[in-house]
Amino acid sequence: MREQFLNYWVKPLPKMEFTSLLARLSGNHTITLTTIALLSTLATLFQLAGGLIPGPGYLISPLSTAPIVVATLISLRSGTTAYALAIMLLLLIQPSELFVFPFTTGPLGLALGFSIVHFKNRIEVVLFSTAALWAGIALVLYVFRFRLLGPSVTETFHFDTIMYIFLFCLLYSGIWTEIILRLLSRLRMYIR
Repeated sequence: MREQFLNYWVKPLPKMEFTSLLARLSGNHTITLTTIALLSTLATLFQLAGGLIPGPGYLISPLSTAPIVVATLISLRSGTTAYALAIMLLLLIQPSELFVFPFTTGPLGLALGFSIVHFKNRIEVVLFSTAALWAGIALVLYVFRFRLLGPSVTETFHFDTIMYIFLFCLLYSGIWTEIILRLLSRLRMYIR
């Protein structure tokens, strides 16, 4: 059982065949720009759901990570463009979300997309995306002194709090990694 668990995390990721999709996108700049604009708009709409639809919107807002991952899988430049455009849209529509998206769900999407393309196994992908998410949450919480995680987590530095945040980021990044890898394995059938 232990060996199966370890093998699951260290076995190489399946190579995703994005060459046909990338060839279609890179050949036509209009399609590329439209795709990036659509993905950044989706990320913005998902992020806005928490403030616009109280209750169920908080379940929808974490989905803002997915469009940034997809854009980053196309290319890192596309991912950073979609990320920056989503930040601009949030600035125009609901500036209060600028404490959340630019430091948490956005960088998580960039880190996941980048690491899925460039790293070899799940543990590397999860640890890299965990580090990005953890750094963003720590920056907002301890540098900007914004209570991102609610009133129960204070903005004064405590080692045990930072470890709980790291464990939460590890679990959250692991869940997102599995979601994205499963979606990509299904998407692989349609890309060919």
